[in-house]
Amino acid sequence: MKTIVVVDMQNDFIDGSLGTKEAQAMLPRLKAKLEKVVECRSAELIFTMDTHGKDYLNTQEGKNLPVEHCIKGTQGWKICDELGVFVEKAKAVVEKPTFGSMELIKHLKAADEVELVGLCTDICVISNALLIKAAYPELKVSVDAQCCAGVTPESHTNALEAMKMCQIEINS
Repeated sequence: MKTIVVVDMQNDFIDGSLGTKEAQAMLPRLKAKLEKVVECRSAELIFTMDTHGKDYLNTQEGKNLPVEHCIKGTQGWKICDELGVFVEKAKAVVEKPTFGSMELIKHLKAADEVELVGLCTDICVISNALLIKAAYPELKVSVDAQCCAGVTPESHTNALEAMKMCQIEINS
């Protein structure tokens, strides 16, 4: 069965401390896509959640990106309300302390195909797509470009091009 990985659709990345207008504009498209998937039962859903502790600013990531975000238990850490109904139907929700998740890889062992959507194309989407492709080189891995957003439009495009070079299909 196809698995759709919904990457880090959390408040801080949409309209919180690291939110962007591109993430806000993409959200209705992603919601519509997930509505169809659930209605047709055409795929399993797995959500990831960027998850940091109160010591975030003391971590390597925090020193390089000194903006507190996705601190576990805060409003910014939660998956946005618009997607809450889909979280309830998900096969798994994977908390990840960094960009990519080895735990996510374990949940994909039986997948026939994996598609990634979410935030941010140029950080966590690309990190997880490359991990999945490395773990399962014969698995069809794709990204829905219309249901992703990057830190900037330029970095979104650059990430999509990099994934193409690694044999990750880009759907638009």
